[in-house]
Amino acid sequence: MVETYLNDIRKVIFTYVKDYHMVEDITQEVFLTVFHKLKDFRGESSMKTWILKIAINKSKDYLKSWNYRKVQLTSWLKEEPGANEVERTVMNKLQNHELAETIMKLPLKYREVVILYYYHDFDTNEISFLLNLNVNTVKTRLLRSKDLLKRRFDFNE
Repeated sequence: MVETYLNDIRKVIFTYVKDYHMVEDITQEVFLTVFHKLKDFRGESSMKTWILKIAINKSKDYLKSWNYRKVQLTSWLKEEPGANEVERTVMNKLQNHELAETIMKLPLKYREVVILYYYHDFDTNEISFLLNLNVNTVKTRLLRSKDLLKRRFDFNE
């Protein structure tokens, strides 16, 4: 199970905390929670969705508990010696540096739906479940984030 979901969990956590050291700590907490609560899994969603919901909740708990301050994407994208595979994978998926920077500067409520929808290929129903939001709220946030990105880049449809 660890090998199956490890990279997805790290990517989701990184979306929130943007610190690869904290990603490792929170990832461990997620797996501990999963193993303790596995017997409670009711199968109302896929195993992946259930585990990623735990990862999102743990990430949000971290942000609340430490009065998390925004981290500049430039420091996140800098190549560090020994940078882990998660960072490289995310960087590969976010090929356009300027777009990636802008996405990471979006308010969290928009950033999280963009990352889950476009980079993790979740549909709006799954995102709704993961974030405890109404499906229409997810759709609205996707539209608003798209508008914010368009304004930033002056895209024409």
